[in-house]
Amino acid sequence: MRTRITAGTAALGAVTLMLATACGNDEGSADNGDSSATALTIATGIYPLEWLATQIGGQSTEVIQLTEPGAEPHDLELTGRQIAQVSEADLVFYVEGLQPAVDEAAAQEAADASLNVADVISLRPVDDGGEEHDHDHDHEDEHGDADGHGHDHGDHDPHFWLDLDLMGQTAEALAERMGEIDPQGAEHYREEAERVVGELDALSQEYEQGLASCEQREVVVGHTAFTYLTDRYDLEQIGLSGVDPETEPSPAQIAAIADVVNEHDITTIFTEPLMPTATAETIAAETGARVEVLDPLEGVTDDSPGDDYPSIMRGNLETLRTALVCE
Repeated sequence: MRTRITAGTAALGAVTLMLATACGNDEGSADNGDSSATALTIATGIYPLEWLATQIGGQSTEVIQLTEPGAEPHDLELTGRQIAQVSEADLVFYVEGLQPAVDEAAAQEAADASLNVADVISLRPVDDGGEEHDHDHDHEDEHGDADGHGHDHGDHDPHFWLDLDLMGQTAEALAERMGEIDPQGAEHYREEAERVVGELDALSQEYEQGLASCEQREVVVGHTAFTYLTDRYDLEQIGLSGVDPETEPSPAQIAAIADVVNEHDITTIFTEPLMPTATAETIAAETGARVEVLDPLEGVTDDSPGDDYPSIMRGNLETLRTALVCE
């Protein structure tokens, strides 16, 4: 309800405005030196996208992570409050096919205020590369769905962030979209994207050099989310029978997996911070292999080999180099 403004109130308002103007600067809403100034609010449901948004937006961007720390992101269900956050965000940043709840909320609440990674890069078909390696064992059809881990990702594999070049392309697309929403901050967003791309390029070179000469090329994982990484660096991903991470395989299935491990003289079976380890430990006990953590970066946990995207990727690289006996 509108109210009458007294002369004293008006005068106080004028003084306040003068002080605010005097304390201001010419850099607009994207001034990252002022942590209280929020130019953009970005909502996302997966850690790698949260990292990109935080790196490019800086202190002037509020990033809302819809997945609670330590939770399985594939299984995310949004609360009414979170749906409201999606609706009110300046941008919903997501990759279609990974989190159905986020896909639905973006379509219904933020159709004109969203950036779908699948629209700016080329995602791999789920039946391409490492997703379909069967190695002559007969147990694949007994488990899970076609994408190899019990989650229906549709026709494309959404785990693009394990390809550092695709992460760089996504960073540039995000900066461009942020600049369209906040033109005053566009130059800052472009500069930060260039910095991020440079960091990702350097990390990619570390992977190229680190995995160039390895005695083994097979990477046994429980959750076949590593196709982008393994194909990028000429490795071969072998899924633990395509079992849903929440489901324990039968003794016959475990025996079939153990045969594959023995056949290829595989010394390491990889598990993940957000999935049960029982299957990997059982197979390791039967084959003499050891169990190590390979992090798909779907979330940061105490078991992750680092505390942010670059450090976890470097931790994964060192784990792979040890497991594959790389020079």
